[in-house]
Amino acid sequence: MGGGENVLLFLPNVIGYARLALAAAAVWLMPTRPAPAAALYGASAALDALDGAVARRLNQGTRFGAMLDMLTDRLSSMCLLVNLALLYPATAALFQLSMALDVASHWLHMHCTTLEGGASHKDVGGEGHPLLRLYYTNKPLLFALCAGNEAFYCGLYLVKFSDGPRVLPGAPGLFRLLLWVATPMAALKFLLNLLQLGGAAARLAALDAAARRLDEAPRPKTQ
Repeated sequence: MGGGENVLLFLPNVIGYARLALAAAAVWLMPTRPAPAAALYGASAALDALDGAVARRLNQGTRFGAMLDMLTDRLSSMCLLVNLALLYPATAALFQLSMALDVASHWLHMHCTTLEGGASHKDVGGEGHPLLRLYYTNKPLLFALCAGNEAFYCGLYLVKFSDGPRVLPGAPGLFRLLLWVATPMAALKFLLNLLQLGGAAARLAALDAAARRLDEAPRPKTQ
């Protein structure tokens, strides 16, 4: 790296490494230790909000950091879904579908964004669908839906072991209430992933078509 800045040691990226470590520890404990696993997974998710704020405050936003952030999100969710597929074998195919859609939609979106000169998968591309553009341009909405989606899957994980403490006498446990509240947000996030995958595929096809037009354009004659 010569005498320049060491991007790998920027504070937001160090926070990203901590997120990975916490998520890995959570995954290790998931099969047998639900309480500490959920706490570690939640801590990793909480740091997701911190690294972006730190990057903006210190002017340390980088393409590496954006990719690290996306990969940590995707891999953490995937590992949780693998555990859910084991805990709920009758619906394992649905968890597999969710994993595939989550990875494919974000990877293709990030690939197109990079080709178009963007720096983050949270940059809005040319998908054009109003709902998707609202999602990426409204940070409170983006945070709420991402948190709700994670809460849904964490709720599914926790209720397999316990309904959680009762908030009110006769009411369902806290974990089951969390699951109920988060279900519509997870459904909306699933729809957004579908829209993102379709939009990114259309963007990539448009880039290919533009490149083909340039290749087929007549070349000026040289002397």
